[in-house]
Amino acid sequence: MDNRKILLVHPEISRTKYNFAGIIDNEPLELEYICTVLKDAGYEPFIWDGQVEEQPFVKRLADISPFAVYVCGRTRQENFMKEYCRAAKDIGCITMIGGLHAQHSHKRFYESYIDFVFRSFDIFGIVNVLENKALDTVNGLCINRGNRWIENEAVPFDIKRLPRPDRSYFYAHPRYRYLELQPCAHVRTAYCCPYKCKFCYRNRLNCGTYSARDIADVVDEIASIECDNIYFIDDDFLFGEKRLEEFIRLVKERGIHKKYVCYGRADFISKHRDLMERLKEIGFYYVLVGLEAADDKHLYRYNKKSDLYANSAAVEILNDLGINAMGMFIVDLDFKARDFRDISKWVRKHKLKHAAISIFTPEMNSELYDEYRSRLITRDPSHWDYLHVVAKPAHMSVRRYYMHYHILIGRLFLRAWRQGIYDFIDYKFFIGSIVKNMFRFGG
Repeated sequence: MDNRKILLVHPEISRTKYNFAGIIDNEPLELEYICTVLKDAGYEPFIWDGQVEEQPFVKRLADISPFAVYVCGRTRQENFMKEYCRAAKDIGCITMIGGLHAQHSHKRFYESYIDFVFRSFDIFGIVNVLENKALDTVNGLCINRGNRWIENEAVPFDIKRLPRPDRSYFYAHPRYRYLELQPCAHVRTAYCCPYKCKFCYRNRLNCGTYSARDIADVVDEIASIECDNIYFIDDDFLFGEKRLEEFIRLVKERGIHKKYVCYGRADFISKHRDLMERLKEIGFYYVLVGLEAADDKHLYRYNKKSDLYANSAAVEILNDLGINAMGMFIVDLDFKARDFRDISKWVRKHKLKHAAISIFTPEMNSELYDEYRSRLITRDPSHWDYLHVVAKPAHMSVRRYYMHYHILIGRLFLRAWRQGIYDFIDYKFFIGSIVKNMFRFGG
């Protein structure tokens, strides 16, 4: 076959300005891993990332004329993923779907214009598909046979098998960032989450099996990356005290000086002040903490296995050490007006500089989705972005819920503005967006 070109696609987040583009832009790490695998197998891969590309997808597709297209994405990008596959199938391409959304909702992609769906982290099976070899052995592969779909068994993938990602696309597009850290490279050290929070589907990924890389290999990769900012995109990097101590030791031995962003649980931070101090010394700059709630009732309901005391202690420790705490909260569908205000009060009381607010969203193909099915007000996957109400609130209308949500966002945003912590963004646009959306039904 003369044509060895493969187009790897990460869709745009949305086609409105109601998103965090220009504030947080994520490196397409999955596609960079696949690039390495394909190049090693003799193929010619190209990446198109809708976050950063100016050329429309259809134009890039026509210019490259690949024989196969692979599209990944999250729930909110489902419509775009299908749109791209339709366009690729129109010119005769093999069409493949992968990524986080496909892994836990693969049947949503059972369409005539999609040939294969991958529901595993095992990226090596892509070569089998391209060469039409031993398809029945590919981990978690779903195959379109015209009148039916065949589903291979999905088994956990050992993350240690991953090659080094080909970061040439990242280096050519320095826009990737986490807040003011730009550019910011992604590093993954583990698959799946070892905890079982009820609202989150990530602990079900990789067949619910936690798989971690050797920490020495992680440090080798960090040393090789030509970027001073590193974002650990594990569902929880602060897991395993001995592993973190080894990480600190190796970074110091190698003389690596970079800034780091990671996720971590409040209960871990609250019990490991000394360890957090040592992480600060080697460059930990932002820690994203799933605080989730300003009351113990919701923490218990979410099966968080933590409490408000841990939340308070974690923020206090990070503030004392000079690590930026990004506190992540959920506004629940059972909220009353005072519950929105309580989050704002908690943030002020604990001097939390950075706060991210998500609307409670029952993930598709989950027990929560079945529980809230009768209350759903939309089935548009683009609304599964944690910025939209997808199910009817318990104590108020959707419009009133949005009003309280945007008032809370506005208060936190104005507080950040006064402190000057987001001076790299266009405050006028974002404050105007909050005001405009405050009373809109659709958010």
